[in-house]
Amino acid sequence: MIWDFDKLIQEADKEIAGCSDLAALEALRIKFLGRKGLVADVYASLSTASVQEKPLIGKGANDFRARVIQWLEKKKGLLEHASSAESAQVFDVTLPGIAPALGREHILSRIIEEICTTFEHLGFVVQDGPEIETEFNNFTALNIPADHPSRDSFDTFYLETPDPDNKNRNLLLRSQTSPVQIRLMQQFKPPFAVVIPGKVYRPDAVDASHSFVFHQIEGLLVDEDIKFSDLKGLLTAFCRRLFGEKTRMRFRPHYFPFTEPSAEVDVSCYICDGQGCSVCGRKGWLEIMGCGMVNPKVFEAVKYPKGKYTGLAFGMGVERMAMLKYGINDIRLFLENDVRFLKQ
Repeated sequence: MIWDFDKLIQEADKEIAGCSDLAALEALRIKFLGRKGLVADVYASLSTASVQEKPLIGKGANDFRARVIQWLEKKKGLLEHASSAESAQVFDVTLPGIAPALGREHILSRIIEEICTTFEHLGFVVQDGPEIETEFNNFTALNIPADHPSRDSFDTFYLETPDPDNKNRNLLLRSQTSPVQIRLMQQFKPPFAVVIPGKVYRPDAVDASHSFVFHQIEGLLVDEDIKFSDLKGLLTAFCRRLFGEKTRMRFRPHYFPFTEPSAEVDVSCYICDGQGCSVCGRKGWLEIMGCGMVNPKVFEAVKYPKGKYTGLAFGMGVERMAMLKYGINDIRLFLENDVRFLKQ
């Protein structure tokens, strides 16, 4: 059988061009290219064709099939475009729209931004670092060796994977943002002033005031001849910008392995102005952060020249600052994703 491919091509072109919708176009695709379609019949006829006819039938079938595919795709694009254009024309722009739900800045993000911006105005630079740390950066370099009594309160979650650079060093989730201070001191020479926000981890039992994950912001200033009076002046300026110009402060002696001397910082309760209320526990004071002068052993760990530099450091919990400032009484609210809380 010799097929009249010129006639088939003309008929297919006419039928496809006259197709008015996608359903009809799909029917034509099946008619020409389906398993029982015209092209399949042409290929099937090769088994009964003569030796002279087979090349002609094969070439004609291939050309016919290629043209049909091209016309079908082109027509499909035209019909889809016409359909979308028609939909756009019938859309009534006067109908009331549906307003999308708008997100908002999380309260912790707001506090972090506010604190970091305040310190940036005081000449500090914001830095960050990895949450997976080495035991050296998280403990040893901060004057917290394995047998140190304070290690218990800072100990954290260890990872099974060893440090790829040194298999003898353990990797862990940082229990404070102080390891970033170690990294920066190893990388840069003083003077520099940085604040470091970030997420930290500790195996604390979860209750209204404790969580296994929370956020910290730590600060470090290193230069020659930095004094404790510089620390007091810096933190006084910060607290008054954050809590108000009438804020009073006090520094209570404390102990931190990585600072010496060390202190806890309290501010007068901004709710009762120091008179005593439920927010401050009737004490009139709110504890907001720890601070101190950088311990010389920390400078020794990062190989700074002995006695050449001094520095000040401070650190605060972001959740605690938010709880104090906005009267939130349960730290778990920050992690529960309760939309009622997040919308406030």
